[in-house]
Formats: sequence, C-alpha cells, structure tokens
Amino acid sequence: MTTEHESPAPQPPGPEFQDRVHRSSGGIAGGVLLLAIILWLGFDAMVSGTGRTPWLALAGMILALPLVIAFTLRPAVYANADRLRIRNPFRVIVLPWGQVAALRSGYSNEAIGKSGTKYQLWAVPVSLRARKRAARQEARAAGAGERGLSRGGRGATAGAGGGASEPIRAQADRFMADLRELQETRENAESAQGEVRVRWAYEIVGPALAGAVVLAILLAVG
Repeated sequence: MTTEHESPAPQPPGPEFQDRVHRSSGGIAGGVLLLAIILWLGFDAMVSGTGRTPWLALAGMILALPLVIAFTLRPAVYANADRLRIRNPFRVIVLPWGQVAALRSGYSNEAIGKSGTKYQLWAVPVSLRARKRAARQEARAAGAGERGLSRGGRGATAGAGGGASEPIRAQADRFMADLRELQETRENAESAQGEVRVRWAYEIVGPALAGAVVLAILLAVG
C-alpha cells in the first residue's frame, strides 16, 4: 500500500532584496551641529532672557528645528526591486520603476517620471569636487596601468586581459549608476507597475507654520 504525501503549499516569493538606502553623511553631520547650536542658544535665551525674549526664543525654535531637520536629517532615497521612494524635505514621492522614464545627473540628481515630472533627489547631492577627485584617481590608475604594461610586456598584457576594472566614480554617481541599472532591469516587471504617489510631510510643515505664526504674532504685538 502506498501512501500519498501532499506537497507543501507554495510560499509567496519574498523580496529580491531589502531597501537600499542612501543619505548624505555631510548633511547629517551639518544638521546635528545646527540642531545643537539652535537648542543651546534657544534654551539659554529662554532661561536667562527677560520680557518677551523667552517667548521669541521658543517660537524661533519651533520654526527653526523642523526646517533644519527637513533639509539635513530627513532627506533619503530608498530603492528596492519594485519602486524608488524619495524622501525630500517636504514631500515623499513613491515611483514604481515602471513609472520612471530616466534618472538624470547634472548639477543635481533627478528622477523623471513618465509624465515628464521631475523629482529632485535631495539625499544624493552632486559634488563637483568629488567628481574631480574621482577623475584624478581614474587618471592616475590609468597611468599606472599603462606603465605596468610597458614594463611587463606580454606577461602583463596577458594578466591585464583577465578582466576590466570598474571606473572610479564619486559616491553619488555610483549610487545613481546603480539606480539606473535597477530601473532598466525592473521597469517591465509586473510588481514594479503602479501609480506615482506623492505625500506632503505635514509632520514638518505643521510645526514650522505654527512657529512662524507665533513668531509673527509676537513681533507684531511687540
């Protein structure tokens, strides 16, 4: 007598990889420094100030802190197999790869939707200095390779033919190249289709507006 074994139910496929995240280390460092200065000056004015000074300091902090966070700590870019999520100072944009027409790098890095709308990637700033430094490193590496070939003769030529090295690029340019490769690979995937979603960052806009209103009232009354 044979016993039939039921095959296990197929498991839903998992994501190909987790979100790849890019944030500006310089922006984070600058934001932490600015926040520390604002908090130090603000609390000092609230404790030692007289008259309207503590209230002006409080209103100024309510206005300044969200803005500093928005432009320094908040920006980030998340990419996975299905979509690109851009967290800018005041908005969050979710772009399925099927809706991305191009990823362009110039004086700023941008994602261009199929509708023609441009979305700047605040978390991936362009550094001309980093590009020049990468170009100098690439030139030095090419020069060193040519000298090695001229000294090594045929042996060096054979060794060099084993594979080409990756070009040296600035960090932001490497990340954009990875995004372009991902977009070209996944733009026609079924799971990478959908509508573009844009959400305003009310958690940033709300406190900043409240601080601005309170500060304006205090200045007008005084």
